[in-house]
Amino acid sequence: MVRIRLARFGRKKRPFYRIVATDSRKRRDSGWIEVLGYYSPLTDPITLKIDQERLNYWLGVGAKMSDRVAKLAKIAQERG
Repeated sequence: MVRIRLARFGRKKRPFYRIVATDSRKRRDSGWIEVLGYYSPLTDPITLKIDQERLNYWLGVGAKMSDRVAKLAKIAQERG
């Protein structure tokens, strides 16, 4: 099953995340199918970009979002 979730990047105590589509059996940061956006929680306000067209494609073919990505997608949609 394909999951849409966060992959952690950055150095120690300075994380940023990529929103990726990946096989649910793989580790958090291992190979992904496609990068759909990015999220940086340390900036004020947070930096968030999601490719809504590709996200909708993956949801259309049966991918499931993690809880955190679902919250971020809602925030991104409200921002426009």
